[in-house]
Amino acid sequence: MSLSEHALDAEELHPIDIVESLAEHHEWEFDRVGDDQIAMVVEGQWKTYAITLAWSGHDEILRMITTFDMDPPEARRPELFEALNAANDMCWAGAFSYWEEQKLMVYKYGLVLAGGQMASTDQITTLISNAVAAAERFYPAFQLATWGEEPVHTAMQVAIAEAYGRA
Repeated sequence: MSLSEHALDAEELHPIDIVESLAEHHEWEFDRVGDDQIAMVVEGQWKTYAITLAWSGHDEILRMITTFDMDPPEARRPELFEALNAANDMCWAGAFSYWEEQKLMVYKYGLVLAGGQMASTDQITTLISNAVAAAERFYPAFQLATWGEEPVHTAMQVAIAEAYGRA
């Protein structure tokens, strides 16, 4: 029986409760920050990703922020931003940004559940999996464009094919 067929199909299940059940099922380290927020750690092939999901009942949006450490050389920041733009052109769901002060690469996505819609286990699983897959796919390109000092168009060639891994 899949996780989505378990007792998670209760009518009024809070989206963060679903995320917590998924984290427990996958044995991800997590912290329930509050009723409407959870933070967890997911191991990828390239990095360890910090994923935070927060529910905004007012906006009816489940917000996800996935971060990983990245501190490129100052002189290569323009290439990093060019690579971010190229990566975002290839992402249909979610977008990358760089938080310079925290030295974090960020992948953000908001699942709109307007009109009282309920998030399903499969939607949230896909949300988290896609975030990790995007980070895994573009991390090598970001590294090549910054630390490897490759031209951005060359660095992005490693991200042309979809990355496959575990989330």
